[in-house]
Amino acid sequence: MVSTVSVKNITKTFILSKKQMKIQNTDQKTKVAVDGLSFDAYKGEIFGLLGPNGAGKTTTLRCISTLIKPDSGDIFIDNFSVIKDEDQVRSSIGFLTSDLKLEDFFTPNYLYDYFSKLHGVDMATAEARKKQLFERFGVAQFREVKVGELSTGMRQKVQIVISLVHDPDIIIFDEPTNGLDVLTAKVVTDYLKELRDNGKTIIVSTHIFSLVEKICDRVGIILDGKLKVVGTLAELLSPGENLEDYFFLLVEGSETHE
Repeated sequence: MVSTVSVKNITKTFILSKKQMKIQNTDQKTKVAVDGLSFDAYKGEIFGLLGPNGAGKTTTLRCISTLIKPDSGDIFIDNFSVIKDEDQVRSSIGFLTSDLKLEDFFTPNYLYDYFSKLHGVDMATAEARKKQLFERFGVAQFREVKVGELSTGMRQKVQIVISLVHDPDIIIFDEPTNGLDVLTAKVVTDYLKELRDNGKTIIVSTHIFSLVEKICDRVGIILDGKLKVVGTLAELLSPGENLEDYFFLLVEGSETHE
C-alpha cells in the first residue's frame, strides 16, 4: 500500500487563557493537545480518527492541513513536509472544517469561482467540475442564493463543494456529517466512498461510532492527544464485539493506568 499521508511523532501544545483554565478546571497554563502522535494513511482508503471532544482530533487535522505547525515532529504529504513545503502540500489537499465560515452575502456560484481561481484551476475545468459537484450535492438550484439565506445542511454542502474545487488527491474532513440530516449525511458518505474507490486518500475525524463502521477502512483511536490503537475493525475487535464497546473498554483501561 502507498502511504500518502505520514504523521511522524507530532506534538502540539497550546497556552491556555485564564478563561480556558477556568472552563477546564485546571491551574495548568498549557495544554498538550497532541502528544507524540504517529500514523499513516494510504492511497485509496478512508482513515478514521476517532475520539471524544478535546481528544486532539481537530488539532491533528489542522496540523496536517498546514493551518498550524506542530511543535515537534513532522507530517509528509506525498513526501512533502507540512513544515518546509506547505505550498506544495496545500495544492494537493482539500480540508473541510466547521471553522470555515462562508460570508453570508456571497453566493455558492461566486464562492466556487473564487476558490477555483485561488487554486489556479482553468476556467473550462472549473465549470465542468462545478456542474458535476453542484448537481451531486443539490446546490445547483441555490447557486445564486446568498449563503446567509441557505439552510445549515445546504451551507455544509456548499463548504464540501468548495473544498473539492481543485480535485485534491487527499481529502481531510473534520466531522463531515456534523449537523447534517440523515439524507444529506448519506449523500456525503456515499461521495466519500466513491472518492476512495477512485484512489483518493481520505482522513475523517469523528466521535460517531456508526460512521467509522460504515465508511472507514482503518481507524485510529485518539485519547488525550495520544493515539492508542490503529487498525481495521477486523484487527481490533473480537468476534461479536462492536466498536462502541471496544472504545469504552479502551477508555477505562487508559484511566486505570494513569
